[in-house]
Amino acid sequence: MESVSGFTGHSMVIHVKLSYGIKVVGIHHISLTLSFASPGQTTLQIEEVVTMFQWRPSHNSKENDSVQQDVKVNELRTVIGPQSGRSLQYCTDACLKRYLEARNWNIDKAKKMLEETLKWRSSYKPEEIRWNEVAIEGETGKIYRANFLDRFGRTVLILRPGMQNTQSHDNQIRHLVYLLENAVLNLPEGQEQMSWLIDFTGWSLSNSVPMKTTRETTNILQNHYPERLAMAFLYNPPRIFEAFWKVVKYFLDQKTFQKVKFVYPNNKESLELMKSYFDVDNLPVELGGKVELQYDHEEFSRLMAQDDVKTATVWGLDNKLHISNGRLGADVAPEPMPFPLPTPTS
Repeated sequence: MESVSGFTGHSMVIHVKLSYGIKVVGIHHISLTLSFASPGQTTLQIEEVVTMFQWRPSHNSKENDSVQQDVKVNELRTVIGPQSGRSLQYCTDACLKRYLEARNWNIDKAKKMLEETLKWRSSYKPEEIRWNEVAIEGETGKIYRANFLDRFGRTVLILRPGMQNTQSHDNQIRHLVYLLENAVLNLPEGQEQMSWLIDFTGWSLSNSVPMKTTRETTNILQNHYPERLAMAFLYNPPRIFEAFWKVVKYFLDQKTFQKVKFVYPNNKESLELMKSYFDVDNLPVELGGKVELQYDHEEFSRLMAQDDVKTATVWGLDNKLHISNGRLGADVAPEPMPFPLPTPTS
């Protein structure tokens, strides 16, 4: 902005030139004239003159933000260097954008985060985990993919910590990672995030997972699946959970912390927030919905075997499919069918 002022007789004229946007054609003048006709009397005249002025979008426009994001994605791709195999397949533009978003578009921080994930995926091989390897963890339905999407078209994972049925830290983590991969596998085209619904029915400190497992869970979700979580709704946690939460929240970064929402049946505001994300006609009664649902482990296992076929195809691992311990292996999965789980009870 430029301004020029001066006196003309009893008048003071102020010319102001304003420039808007990233490109300006012509000049935009605003003239303010202060006239002192007599002591105690002042007249203010404002005249705006636009000469050949043409608006151009500012650098904050969505279009320019998108361009800047693409530039950042290309910069990140350059600094991580050439990739091959599964790492190349993993590093899509959408993937790089998620890592940049998680690190506030800081190239160096995003690079470090992504490289750590690539190293983790190379050793842990999450895409090679098969349902028959972790099925025992899922017998009670403590974590499963819902048969509905949220209002934004995101995959929904339902977590029921009160249904904990095992003690093995390693197996619990592999089970979680398998279902994270499965949730991503089933995201609709163009969708990058999932939603979590956490049902606290039956939960107590005595059957809660060890703090070590909780910490590893948050570490994997935040550092190796950045910006995959859209929102996590904790439905009706008991008061005793507050003591547990006071510890857990320190494991969460600010971005993740802001995505965690507590929902209580007697709190109208929290219920309305949850309804803005989910259709109550789809939700089980335990989560404030209208549907009586029952987890069917055998049916869910069959559907996961079908998804194992899809995973193997996506990652080019068809030759690694197998049958183990008499369980259905991905290479002999039945024909795909609509996902019907959980099913209503009679």
